[in-house]
Amino acid sequence: MNTYQSSNASDSSYSGAKALLNKVPEITLYFWIIKVLCTTVGETAADFLNVNLNFGLTGTSVVTGILLAIALFFQFKSSRYIPGIYWVSVVLISVFGTLVTDNLTDAMGVPLETSTILFSILLGATFLLWYVKEKTLSVHSIFTSQREFFYWLAILFTFALGTASGDLMAEGLGLGYLLTGVIVTGVIAVFAGAWRMGLNPILSFWLIYILTRPLGASLGDFLSQPTNHGGLNLGATVTSVIFLLAILGTVIYLTFTKKDVIDKKHVKEEIAEDDNTGGLMQVVVTLALIVVVSSVGYQWRSSALASVVIPATTETSTSVTRNTSPLGDVSVFTTITQDTLDLVNQGKLAEATTRVDDLEYEWDNAQAKLKPMNKAKWTEVDYAIDAVLRQMRARTVNPDTSKTALNGLLNTLK
Repeated sequence: MNTYQSSNASDSSYSGAKALLNKVPEITLYFWIIKVLCTTVGETAADFLNVNLNFGLTGTSVVTGILLAIALFFQFKSSRYIPGIYWVSVVLISVFGTLVTDNLTDAMGVPLETSTILFSILLGATFLLWYVKEKTLSVHSIFTSQREFFYWLAILFTFALGTASGDLMAEGLGLGYLLTGVIVTGVIAVFAGAWRMGLNPILSFWLIYILTRPLGASLGDFLSQPTNHGGLNLGATVTSVIFLLAILGTVIYLTFTKKDVIDKKHVKEEIAEDDNTGGLMQVVVTLALIVVVSSVGYQWRSSALASVVIPATTETSTSVTRNTSPLGDVSVFTTITQDTLDLVNQGKLAEATTRVDDLEYEWDNAQAKLKPMNKAKWTEVDYAIDAVLRQMRARTVNPDTSKTALNGLLNTLK
């Protein structure tokens, strides 16, 4: 029971540390509220930059990476926890972590299963190296540059892992973001209850930290999706603005009240509690349970998907005939694409933009079934759909480029 040993192991680091106050906030209700808000922004802001501003995945990644580097420069330069700098860094790292997974999935074709395993290994290696170097993983002891480096590296991998695992559940396994959010909320409640009953605080913290990412993504999806798809139809732009304002308001409140500043008089006691509660057996048993339950759930859902037949659309356009491709019957996507093209040709751009939402919704729902049928063809169609969405959701829709993208998608669907 001494995985993290006692606080004595970190006393020398504590006494010999730089003259820094703790660089991170206390783990309070405010922390978790802002964390969920940040994860939602990470999802919607990435979509806004990628699609609505037409930056594309690469452009969005470059811009976000530069902004994150600037934010972390000031975070590391600071000698104490400053709410504004810290939470700007979290917002940007949430977007960047999302983009890391999106690039692997969309640009490089790495399966979400592989990404989930990869980031789990990288996160585990980060914690192992952190512990070997510092003899503690307590988030109450981030008062040296080395510990801060490990802390932010771990956070980056939690966002990437949360994105991969959340997308695997919602899209890869066809659960959808709403059901994924419900499942994740239940798991978070279980870990929170386990912490109350004695589960190691460090283990509990990082498990919940990972899970808040798919929770935030589900919330963002619910708010931004059209009402006919089960959402509130706020859109990615409005959702991002609302949550950014909520983050800003909460951070301003904390800046003045200092309710989340760790009291340095109790730091040693908090580190001792973190390090002494639980240990190796808890870590092994908890992670083993996660692996077993996840594997069984994955196999069960995969088997269920294998027996699902996607029905053809009942809403067929007069200009579209039912057709098949290496992905089977894709008439539902052809119909929506042709309807959108017809509306663009008629100059009804607002209606076309609304109709194209159905394309994204149906494609995401069908991913779990279609992708295993022919990965290469699925990827080709996915790229073509992304091109259509970027054109149709640009700040100013260009009819000519939109027609080109829609015609390209129709040809790809054949």
